[in-house]
Amino acid sequence: MIRLLLNLLISLVACAIGIVVAGWLLDDMTVSTGGFVTAVVVFAIAQMILSPFILKVAATNAQAFVGGVGIVSTLVALFIATLVGDGISIDGVSTWILAALIVWLVTAVASLLVPFILIKMGVKALQNQK
Repeated sequence: MIRLLLNLLISLVACAIGIVVAGWLLDDMTVSTGGFVTAVVVFAIAQMILSPFILKVAATNAQAFVGGVGIVSTLVALFIATLVGDGISIDGVSTWILAALIVWLVTAVASLLVPFILIKMGVKALQNQK
């Protein structure tokens, strides 16, 4: 149960970082503080549900697209997140494509780094308790 909660926390933090970085880099992508948490939660849930589904469809019907599943599921999850609330707004086809690439890349890197940061924080907290 603890592992599941940690994985969920890592996923949420990584998604939040990816969305913030994309919003910071792209002029036609707006990330508002009002609906940010909702947008991140919706995006993360959509990403978790869509990735396996899109991978299965691609593996069955279009083997050449299997490598791009992460980017496609990120694009669809961003679209779903823009529909819920006003946390994210994206204008223009090129911004949609760049946003999906940036969020996908930053989220992947953050998913690798966030566990190490959490472990470091946990070790530091344990040392401070002594």
